[in-house]
Order: sequence, then C-alpha cells, then structure tokens
Amino acid sequence: MKAFRGAMHRQISFSELSSLVGQELGCSEWVEITQADVDKFADATGDNEWIHVDVPRAKRTFGAPVAHGYLTLALLPMLSQSMIEIAGMRNGLNYGLDRCRFTNIVHVGQRVRLRQKIVSVTPKREGLLVVKDVSFEIENEPRPALVAEVIFLLFPESGGRDAGRVNQ
Repeated sequence: MKAFRGAMHRQISFSELSSLVGQELGCSEWVEITQADVDKFADATGDNEWIHVDVPRAKRTFGAPVAHGYLTLALLPMLSQSMIEIAGMRNGLNYGLDRCRFTNIVHVGQRVRLRQKIVSVTPKREGLLVVKDVSFEIENEPRPALVAEVIFLLFPESGGRDAGRVNQ
C-alpha cells in the first residue's frame, strides 16, 4: 500500500477538540491492500499463516489471500493523519483499544478506508484523552473489516516538560 499523502481533509486547533465530541470526522481515501503489503507484514510479525502468504492455496480456499486483521488495524495512524491535522499539538500517544472486533475478511486487492467519530475528550495528564469510534470499510462490502474504540492521549505544544510521560 502506498502512504496517502494528499491534502488534509480537516484542520482544527487543539483547543477545539472538545467541540467535536459526537461528530463524525468523515472518511479517509481508499487504500488498496497488496500482496507485497501482506508479505511485509507477515515478515515483520512472524505471522506467515498460509491464508496470508500461500497465494495459490489461499485463492483455492478464499478466492484470494487474506490480509492480516492487525495489518488493517495498523493503517489507523496513516489514515487518521490523512483525515485531520491538529494544530497546536506537540505529540500524541496511543493509549489503547476497547471493543476491537474483526468483522469481515479483507482480501488482497481490496481497498479499505477509515471512518472515525470522536466519542469523548477528557482532560488527563496535562493533555486530552480522546476516544474515537473507528471502522475500516471495505469497498463494495456491506460489513466493515473492523470496528473499534481507540484511545489517544494528546498533548498541547504548551504542555509541561514531562507531559508526554505515560508513567506519571
């Protein structure tokens, strides 16, 4: 897959994040999942199960090789950053996931895109704890590839020296 480097869909300021609670941020651009992407992910993670990397066998059984669910999830940072830019943010930390479910198979050659909605924004550790509902849609499929609640801890440029430390 090629990293999406198009124009941001939306730019907001760090101080405006709370005003977006309950709002959908829209969708990212479509990204095609290639066999090369799947092979690289298999090499990086050691998950070389045949459904991912044995193309002839996977074609016979599934119609095409199956992308790793975690590969789809790993697209989250790239696609999220392509959708929204937060001005005045120094850095952000991945704080975790709740209710992550892989609800459909993504085959090699299919395209996926991210849809996200801000659920809550709460002050925490000199920053903001931002919870988003996300789904990865598969082009021309009624069910998404995955749905999850993702949590990020974001810090403003003006935060204290240790604002990015997780173990405060």
